[in-house]
This record gives sequence, structure tokens and C-alpha cells, in this order.
Amino acid sequence: MSGKGQTARAADPAQPDEINFGWLVRLRWSMAAGQLLTILGVRYLLGLPLPLQPLLVIVGIEAASNLAASVLGRRRPARQGWMAALMALDVVLCTGLLFFTGGPSNPFSFLYLVQIALAATTLRGTLTWALTALALAGSAVLFGWHRPLPVTGSHEQYMNLHLQGMWVAFGVAAAFIVYFLLRVRRALAQREDELARSRLVAARQERLASLATLAAGAAHELSTPLGTIAVVMRELQRRASLIDAEPTVMEDLRLVREQVDRCRGILERMSTDAGETVGEGTTAMPVAELLAGVIGELPDIVPVNTTYANGEAALRLRVPRRALGQALSGLVKNAQEATAALSPAGPSRATPAAAAVSLHVWANGTGLTFEVRDHGAGMGAAVLERVGEPFFSTKATGRGMGLGVFLARTTVERLGGRLLLESSSRGTTARLELPARLIEPAGAAA
Repeated sequence: MSGKGQTARAADPAQPDEINFGWLVRLRWSMAAGQLLTILGVRYLLGLPLPLQPLLVIVGIEAASNLAASVLGRRRPARQGWMAALMALDVVLCTGLLFFTGGPSNPFSFLYLVQIALAATTLRGTLTWALTALALAGSAVLFGWHRPLPVTGSHEQYMNLHLQGMWVAFGVAAAFIVYFLLRVRRALAQREDELARSRLVAARQERLASLATLAAGAAHELSTPLGTIAVVMRELQRRASLIDAEPTVMEDLRLVREQVDRCRGILERMSTDAGETVGEGTTAMPVAELLAGVIGELPDIVPVNTTYANGEAALRLRVPRRALGQALSGLVKNAQEATAALSPAGPSRATPAAAAVSLHVWANGTGLTFEVRDHGAGMGAAVLERVGEPFFSTKATGRGMGLGVFLARTTVERLGGRLLLESSSRGTTARLELPARLIEPAGAAA
């Protein structure tokens, strides 16, 4: 996998011009179909002798131009100039249709307003005014040059037909405008939501980078004094052994040395958790192997029952192993502590299997899901909304930094997945979902 493919990136949200262009193409198909049905209905249902050949040619030009526009829209990013050209062509074609069907006396003559309304919604001001001027020019031409609509019967019958046609034209124009504007507004709202999610992911990445800098600085500053203390402790142990110091003194020295080594290990893990995993390469491993490493490093305060829905243990994931392992480890450890807090055995002893943490894994068409469920007291809505913020924790002071869920969510979002949290009085459930593209068939090469 290439370096660019190592971290998942959210798909770029569609640009407004692309959204508008797509809906304009769809609307023009509807317009072409509506014009064809209207022409055939007036000709064969009302019996008016319309010139079918030029009218069908105009509708054919509209359909052909729309087909070309749809092909072009799939190959290149849409531009406002394309939309303006299509709308200008529609104005010209509308003028042609009206020329052969009575000109300004045609009740459908105010359909020019549809194009003007769409232009005002989707185009820049200069292009909108240019299209408006073109529509006015086309309408003005029809006053002096058009073919009269061939009608039979009295003037009163003609006026009734004209008024009925105006009502139909009004309904058609209103339907097109409302449909297009509502769909465009919905698409733009969806794009705004995508942009908001992208900004949220970017903000989390910035926070992660800040944590990496903080961790690196802390590790650098503390490594020197801890190294000095380790050297001094080795010397003190050596001197104590030469003078046959009391066993309790030797035990205390050994304990201090172990705690110094532990502090150095904590600093290394803190640096890793906060930032080094951002650039970690991907490796392929079975799901069972990943979870075995996660559970093997957890404290034995509450048992963890791991189950698979249908052979997911053999599936291989191509992921940054350390980063994903730490994300799962943080979720399971939180579940253990939440369950242990309500256990009659107390948080320092293993609880019965009935109160164990559940780790269930299943796969479907969209990807792989790890579900971690505890038997704790749960969280209220206000707390659940804030879980995942850096340094926000419900644990007692000194029991946690409030980074576990934040790092888990940041890791899974970089991989293109998501982390979902649900909570009730019976416990909390965390679902870590990974996309299907990270799954490899069992037995695939690493």
C-alpha cells in the first residue's frame, strides 16, 4: 500500500457547481419529456394542427445537448459557464418552440421565468443578468415574428382554451421551480454537513498533533533526570551490596529502580499513543491475533469474553497495528474499569463471568465492527456528548487523562471508519467500525 493510502481520508465534498449542474441535467430531462408530451397531447388530443417536424427537432436538440452535458459532467468538474450555456440554449430552444406555436399568445410563454429563477439560484450575478437579457430579447422577438397558433371555433372558445393553458403552464412552471430548488437546497445542506464533519476531523487531527508535541517535549525533558536517577540507583545498589546492607534496604532500592524504569516506559508509551502512530505503516494480520495482543496487555481486573459472529477471527486486516491495537485497548480498559466499579468484588479483583466485558466482532458488506460492552452504571446524555473530548474524563483524579476515547476516535477516523457510543443504566456500548477496504481474505499475503 502506498504512503498516501496508509491513512484514510474523507472524500472531498461535492462542490456547489457540481451539485447544481447535476440537478440541472436531471431537470432538463424532465423538461424535454414534458415538452414532448405537451406537443403530442395538443396535436392529437386537442386536435390542433401543430408543425410536428420542427418542434420535435427542437426537443431532440435539447435531449442531445443534455446527453452531452451528462457525459461531460462525469469526466470533468462542473463549471458555472457550463450551466450558463445550457440555460442560454434552453432560452433559445424555448423561443423556437414558442415561435412555431403562437409566440406571445401561447400560454406557455412565461416559462422563461423558470430559467431566470434557476439562474438566480445557481449562477453569478453577471451571468444571471445576461441570461435575463437573453430571455427578454427572445420574448421581444416573438412579438414581431412568430407563426400564429392555428385554432378553430369562436373567440370565446379560444379564450377558454388559452386560460386553461395558462393554468397548466403555471402548474408546470411552479412544479419545476419548487422541485429543483428543494433538491438543490437539500444537496447543499448535505454538503454543509460533510464540510462540518471534515472540519471536525481536521480539528481532532490538530489536537492529536498538539498532544504529540506535548508528549515529545515531556519525554525529552524527563528522560535526562530519569536517566540520572537510574545511574545513581545502580551505584547505590552496588555500594549496598558491598557493605551487606539489610535486605529491606536492598528491596527498597530495587523497588525504586523498578519504578524509575516504569516511568521511562510510561513516557515512551505516552509519546507513542499521542503521535508516533500517526505515521505508522500498515501490516496485515488476522483479527484474532490483533485481539490476542490487545487483551494480553490488559489488567486482569475484569474478564473479557471475545466472540465472533461467523469466522471473523481468520479475517486479515491491513491497518497500523499499534495504533488500532491501542484504540481497542483503550475502549476495553474503560469497559473493564466501568464494570469493576459496580462489582461486589471491588475494582482490584476479578469479577464473575456474568459481569465480564463483552467484545463481539462481526463483518458485513460495509466492513468490520468491534463492539465493546460493559456492565457499568452508564453515562448521562450530557456526559455522553462530551466523551471523546481531549482531557475530559469521568474517572477520579489520577486514574486517567481522558485521552483513550479521543485517540480511539481519531485513529478510526483516519482509517475511514467511525466510533459510535451508546449508554444506558445497564452499561455502555462502544462500536468501532472499519471500512471493508481494510479487510483482506483469509490466507492473503502480508
